[in-house]
Amino acid sequence: MLERSRLRFRALAAGVLALGLAAACAAPGESDDADSAGTGPIKIALVDAQSGQLSSLGKWEHKGAKLAVDEWNKAGGINGRQVRLDVFDDQGDPTVGTNIARKIASQDYLAMLGTAESAVTIAMAPTLRTEEIPNIASGQSPGMIALKSPFLFLNGPTSTTYDETLAKYVVDDKKMKKIAMISNNGAYGKGEHDAFLKTLADRGIEPVADQVVTADQKDFSAQLTKIRQKAPEVVFLGAEEVESGLIVKQARDLGIDVPFAGAAPQGTPVYIETAGAENVEGTIVSSPYLSNDGSAAAEKFAAAYKAAYGEEAEMHGAKAYDGAQILLTALKNSNVATGKKLADAIRAVRHKGLLGDFAYDDTGVGIKATKIGIIKDGKLVQAGG
Repeated sequence: MLERSRLRFRALAAGVLALGLAAACAAPGESDDADSAGTGPIKIALVDAQSGQLSSLGKWEHKGAKLAVDEWNKAGGINGRQVRLDVFDDQGDPTVGTNIARKIASQDYLAMLGTAESAVTIAMAPTLRTEEIPNIASGQSPGMIALKSPFLFLNGPTSTTYDETLAKYVVDDKKMKKIAMISNNGAYGKGEHDAFLKTLADRGIEPVADQVVTADQKDFSAQLTKIRQKAPEVVFLGAEEVESGLIVKQARDLGIDVPFAGAAPQGTPVYIETAGAENVEGTIVSSPYLSNDGSAAAEKFAAAYKAAYGEEAEMHGAKAYDGAQILLTALKNSNVATGKKLADAIRAVRHKGLLGDFAYDDTGVGIKATKIGIIKDGKLVQAGG
C-alpha cells in the first residue's frame, strides 16, 4: 500500500515538472495565458526615452505609434483581438534599455517598437535576438546594421543615406568645399560623423575642421573658436536636437554666421526652439519627411495627429507611425506569428508609408532615400520650393 502511494506521488510530481518545463520553454508570446492563446490583447512594447534630454523623441514616437495602434483597434484590431501598446522609459540609457529588454522578454511581448536612440537599440539587440523578439527601431546609426540581427529593422534610412543626400546638395549642387564638422561621440554622432566624412572623402574633400564633443557637453566655445578660425562656408552638425541647438546658439554668439547642415534632428521643433528661430535660419536638413503637407497621406496623418494630441506632427512621429503600421500589417499577414515567423513577415511587408515606399532587405533597412529641406522663417521647407 505504501509502495503504491509512493508510485502515485512520483507520477504526479513528474507530471507537474513536465508542465513547468513546457511553460518555461515557451517562446515569447506562446505561453498558455489568454494574451497569447488567441483570445486576449496582442502585447507590443514601445521603448523610448520618456524622461531626460531625449524625452522629446520618445514622446513623439509614442504618439505616432499610438495613433496607428488606435486606428487598428478602432477598425477591429487583428483577428478580432485588440492591440495593447505598453510604454517603457529607457531614459536614453543603454543600461536601462538592456534591463527593459530582459523585462519584455519575460512578459511575453511579441515585438518591440523603438528606440529612437541608436546606442540604446544597439545595447538591447543581443537580448532581443536571443529571445527572438522582432524590433522596429527609429535610430539611424549604421552600427545597428553592423549587428546583422535578423530581428532588427529600421523605420527610416541610415546615416549613410542621410549624409550622401546632404553631400550631393552641399558639395555637388552648391559647390561648397570649405566644410567644418562638429559631432558628438555617442552612437548617433559617431555614425553621422563617419558617414559624412566618407561622403566628403569620396569627393576628394577634407574638412577644414573636425571637432568632436561629448554627448552631454554644454559649453562648445573651444571647439567653435577653432571652427571660426577656419572660416568655413558651412558647418556640419552630428548631434541630437538639444545639443545641436546649443551648438548653433553659441556659434552665433561667437560670430559664426554661415549655415549649418545636418539630418533628422535639425529638422525638429526642439532644435529650432533650443537655438532660437533667428539662429537656425538657413539650416540645411536631409530628411525623408520634411513637412506635413508633402503628400495626401502626410496631410491625413497630420490631421489625425493634431486631432488626437492638439499639436503639429513631425518626422519622428511619422517614423513611428510607419513602423507601427509595418508591424501591425506583419502581425495580420502572419496570423499573429511570433519569433522568426514574425520577423520574416515584417521583412515581406511592402508598405507605402509617410517616409516613402518600404521594402526590407537582409540588412533590416527598408527605405534608402531622403530629401533636402531648408529652415526658413522658423519652418522646414523643401529646398527650391
